[in-house]
Amino acid sequence: MTRPSIIAHSARTAALCLPQPGALYRLKSRTVWRLSSPDETGVLQHGEAQTVVTLLHELRPATRYLFEVEGFQPLSFQTAPCAGVVEATDFGLVADIAPDDIEGARSNAAALCEAVAAVPTGGTLHLGPGLWTSFPLRLKSQMTLHLAEGATLQAPSVRAGWPVLPSHDHNGRMLGSWEGLPAACFNAPVNAVQADNLVIEGRGVFDGSGDRGDWWSWPKETRDGARRPRGLHLINCRDVALLGFTIRNAPSWTIHPQGCARLTAAGLTIVAPADSPNTDGFNPESCREVVIAGVRFSVGDDCIAVKAGKRGPNGEADHLAETRGVRVSHCLMERGHGGLVIGSEMSGGVVDVSVEDCEMIGTDRGLRLKTRRGRGGSITNIVMRRVLLDGVETALSANAHYHCDADGHDDWVQCREPAVVNSGTPLIDGVIIEDVEIRGLAHAAGAFLGLPEAPIRNVRIRRLKITSSNPAAVATPPIMADRVRAMRHETIVSERAEVDCDDPSLLSAAPVSLPFDEMLS
Repeated sequence: MTRPSIIAHSARTAALCLPQPGALYRLKSRTVWRLSSPDETGVLQHGEAQTVVTLLHELRPATRYLFEVEGFQPLSFQTAPCAGVVEATDFGLVADIAPDDIEGARSNAAALCEAVAAVPTGGTLHLGPGLWTSFPLRLKSQMTLHLAEGATLQAPSVRAGWPVLPSHDHNGRMLGSWEGLPAACFNAPVNAVQADNLVIEGRGVFDGSGDRGDWWSWPKETRDGARRPRGLHLINCRDVALLGFTIRNAPSWTIHPQGCARLTAAGLTIVAPADSPNTDGFNPESCREVVIAGVRFSVGDDCIAVKAGKRGPNGEADHLAETRGVRVSHCLMERGHGGLVIGSEMSGGVVDVSVEDCEMIGTDRGLRLKTRRGRGGSITNIVMRRVLLDGVETALSANAHYHCDADGHDDWVQCREPAVVNSGTPLIDGVIIEDVEIRGLAHAAGAFLGLPEAPIRNVRIRRLKITSSNPAAVATPPIMADRVRAMRHETIVSERAEVDCDDPSLLSAAPVSLPFDEMLS
């Protein structure tokens, strides 16, 4: 029997992994568990585990536990200590105020600010059941925010009086950003800057109110001198755990760790309507050592988008930093533009990313790499293993002619003739895809389009299985680049890309691009 493992734990929450062979997001069958303590008599908690990543809530600080579950070896662990609990309601917090009540939201923000300040080092801020509307809440180092079951922390629906995060701090370090460049943006409803040893946990809900205000009506604009806020924005933080909560209706990207290190997200639910613009689920940017485990996504854009900043229009690069060491496992991507996406803001470089034992259902694409001339940087050592792609239109793609930004359709970006290699030339090198199953294929199993001056290199595909195709699929270009032909039920197509597949019958001889004369016609 295998032993469960600890993904992360705090004083009151533990995220466990039950590594059942063949199980992706859900276990093969419900599994009974019980929790006891050698320090106390009897069973303290019991229940049924349905998902591989299982969370235990309402634990006691500094307590030894024994976790026993059918089919696995017992697991012993000890929760972290807690230096004290602060009740948010002790500071004048008012429940059930209207989402357009500016003064009420401002008053609640002031109360929460006082409550955060009162949390001792290593302590917990507890937000109990109720609907709490507040302007943005900033957290600090060495604290836990515990959102109880039945608690909803909701952003107001109006922009008037909303604080703005500047593009840089007084030391010139990037704070606010937009699509990989420094930019003033409205502060996220929940945020932290340079906070270390931070835990955000619980069974409650964060609601960004993107569906109530006007946020979704101006996705690419600047209003009142700022870009749209994220749902949860973590900037230059270290040793962060996000455990168990639901976050929904973000004004733009839902969770955006920026310049963070050693961050774990486990057992979250990330939700936004299918038509909500740019509501990506989880976007680690210029981060190191990120774990995303057992998270359920259903969003309006990419589920996970790994980024590393964007080179400025005049080559500016001071804000760029590498993303390295992102581990995604046992997640469910139910809807979205892409399951795991890298880019297109990848100028700082994206290295060592893996997605394993996940389910992607009804996403437009599964694994998607996207870049273009002018980005520079590299995407290297990318791994996808043991993933089910069900109803995904294009399962695997890498596109070095992605037509993003105002000049994305310009000839210098889209030209298929070799350009001069310089600091703006992006590189894709090293992609491993193993034990992937595709059901309901629509457009292409794989589409790889590299640059003539920097072809995509070292793509290795092993044990890829296409079990069915979608009979209702309509021929459509599988990647967002000019001159790409429409495809339906294609296998693996490539152009300026080295693709090695253990099943040669999956490699199509058909081109990715339309002939130039056909494009003109």
